[in-house]
Amino acid sequence: MAKHWADFQYEIYLNGTTGVVPRLPTDLTRLEDLAEHRLGPGPVGYVAGSAGDGGTARANRAALDRRRIVPRMLRDVRERDLTTEVLGRTLPAPLALAPVGVLSIMHPDAESAAARAAAAQGVPYVLSSASSTPLEQVAEAMGDAERWFQLYWGRDREVNRSFLTRARAAGFSVLVVTLDTPLLAWRPRDLDQAYLPFLHGVGTANWFTDPAFLAGLDKPVHEDPNAAVLHFLGLFGDPGHTWPDLAFLREHWEGPIVLKGVLHPDDARLAADAGMDGVVVSNHGGRQVAGSVAAADALPGVVDAVGDRLTVLFDSGVRTGADVFKALALGARAVLLGRPYVYGLGLDGQAGVEHVIRCVLAEFDLTLALSGHAGPTTVTTADLTEARP
Repeated sequence: MAKHWADFQYEIYLNGTTGVVPRLPTDLTRLEDLAEHRLGPGPVGYVAGSAGDGGTARANRAALDRRRIVPRMLRDVRERDLTTEVLGRTLPAPLALAPVGVLSIMHPDAESAAARAAAAQGVPYVLSSASSTPLEQVAEAMGDAERWFQLYWGRDREVNRSFLTRARAAGFSVLVVTLDTPLLAWRPRDLDQAYLPFLHGVGTANWFTDPAFLAGLDKPVHEDPNAAVLHFLGLFGDPGHTWPDLAFLREHWEGPIVLKGVLHPDDARLAADAGMDGVVVSNHGGRQVAGSVAAADALPGVVDAVGDRLTVLFDSGVRTGADVFKALALGARAVLLGRPYVYGLGLDGQAGVEHVIRCVLAEFDLTLALSGHAGPTTVTTADLTEARP
């Protein structure tokens, strides 16, 4: 039987009869301010910050806010089913947790806590290459739950190959390749604090436990950590990759491959031509190109170009269940949720991440029902209108 995510609201109200209220706000847009007050400026700035003056992040929100839902009445929505087929997998809802690196700066339980929360709620967890925790340890924390691996596609082919081999062996089923970060962008919040966790060996756990990476060091990491960090920095990104290089990834990964950071329809077509399985329409949450097109504005063009050939996923700017509805209406098959769950982690560990997942999906479930839909598959662009600026 399909789970009624909306029942979370009644659980909250019933708890209230004994004087218990939620530990975190149910309006998830408030989490960033709470994190600003409770956590250090370096870590919060690293998560909340954006490229340049922040205009791309603001554009992401404006593009979603500009679309308004047009509810339909007197449709039977008593029995709802949010189950969604994505890349050959059956998910309980059209949601996964996006790859966010260096989570130990937010909470000591780091990626393992976020992964356990995702597993507990049945949504996929996408583990960042730049994890504070080795991928095998995160896999162990998840049991047999659905997990995907995000690759930062660096310069060293042997390290790339080793990462893919390890991820497959650890039960990661989908490869998500981030294309938009061959270089770190100009990020003033991090620059003003001179804050880059990698320089302190944070977010490097997968490299520092990788045999191919370790083979390139003169001494073990613990004997010369600075040399290990410098070696990591030398191979992290590769601005020289081009479309033909995708053949390497296909050769060394058996499952679905999704390219993250696609905004132009022609790039989506090139992804399809290269035999990829999906794309994530994303501008990295506004963290890479200042002045970039908003992700939600780019989404319809990508869907029109390749929606019949590739699975189109979406991230950047999503904060609420209503945002998930809008992304699906614009053509996405599912949504990757980023910053809100990271704030939940920083404020309340695994329980905070579970709270965020349940809030988003409860609101999404209710938004569907109150707009006249019993499931995600009937949502289309006809359910949206654009507000005039």
